[in-house]
Amino acid sequence: MNDMFDVVIIGAGPSGSVAASLLAKHDVRVLMLEKLDFPRFIIGESLLPQSMEFLEKADLLKGVIEHGFQFKNGAAFGCADQSSLIDFRLKYSEGWGTTYQVQRASFDHLLAKEAAAKGTDIRYNHEVIDIDLSQDISRLKVKDAQGNESEIKCKFILDASGYGRVLPRLLDLERPSSFPVRNALFTHMEDQLCIKEFDRNKILITVHPEQHDIWYWLIPFSDGTSSVGVVVRPEVLDKYKGDNSEKLWTLLREAKELGALLDGAEEIRPVGQLSGYSCDVSSLCSDKYALLGNAGEFLDPVFSSGVTIALKSADLVVPPLLKQLNGEKVDWEKEYADPLKIGVTCFKTFVESWYEGSLQKIIFNPPEGDNSIRDMIISILAGYAWDEKNPFVTQPKKYLEMVAAQCP
Repeated sequence: MNDMFDVVIIGAGPSGSVAASLLAKHDVRVLMLEKLDFPRFIIGESLLPQSMEFLEKADLLKGVIEHGFQFKNGAAFGCADQSSLIDFRLKYSEGWGTTYQVQRASFDHLLAKEAAAKGTDIRYNHEVIDIDLSQDISRLKVKDAQGNESEIKCKFILDASGYGRVLPRLLDLERPSSFPVRNALFTHMEDQLCIKEFDRNKILITVHPEQHDIWYWLIPFSDGTSSVGVVVRPEVLDKYKGDNSEKLWTLLREAKELGALLDGAEEIRPVGQLSGYSCDVSSLCSDKYALLGNAGEFLDPVFSSGVTIALKSADLVVPPLLKQLNGEKVDWEKEYADPLKIGVTCFKTFVESWYEGSLQKIIFNPPEGDNSIRDMIISILAGYAWDEKNPFVTQPKKYLEMVAAQCP
């Protein structure tokens, strides 16, 4: 099989489906290669409002709205007897103020099916095992589920493989992250929250009462289940006894309010573990390829930025890609990498501030006075990390430190 395409997208996750759907509007011949069969389980279930803009632009939003996913309008934070609520609708930036909490198996499959309906050729159970970028036309060696190998040719490659990070591995682009190594334990539960006082319209982020770099997520879904997880340094996790499930429940009960909230909850899938998930690369793009979302850089799950960065990257990559396919010269760093890094750098600074403690201080003990500062911070937490009218986008470290210094 010697197929020729304009663009090959590696991975059928959200960034791949959005890029494919946007390219379909311009009659670009696209092939999407997915290593697994869909639907498949993956974490990263809490979307941010900014994501809605990109889904809408790709004509994918209608199906998401009609599916019946859990409505989301903000985030709740807790630490021992401290609590705080953030309403995304109070954000400084223009745009969507609400979104959804989604089971990714259903969400990703829905988007992929929509992309296929728009003309994208999707081949599941196809793994990219080698790549040759040495000629004008790139070549990918692909293996199917039966072990048969074939060659695919294309003019450009988009890596939307997420944690698989196919091109970074094959092209030796991977570089160590500046973030310390952390582990995540996670599962889905029958949560029993319907009989308790709990706002299912918000993600709950809980901080360990004594070790403030340990935090938990609780993401409710519309069917009475929730995604539950904890992020902890590996040397701390090693001190806990038992299997992943026993470690998770021990940690949950150390945060007494969260443990009480989940009393009676039951796991409906085995507790999984991710280790050392933060990553970086030496290059996001060239005139042969571009890395989308997690394939380029994954920060940390604390602010649910992963899907937003993925969708933003898909939206950003299409205009320069169309130019290049049209025979025009493209400065890929200036037209794709640099704009994407604006938001990634902003999110990265917020993550660093969270673990350093300043952002937790702001969230639990906000300074009194002008609400505009609050609204600017909410904008970032709602995903608007590319709005350069917001000083927390252009100089996040400076302004976070300034606000933290004013907190009681």
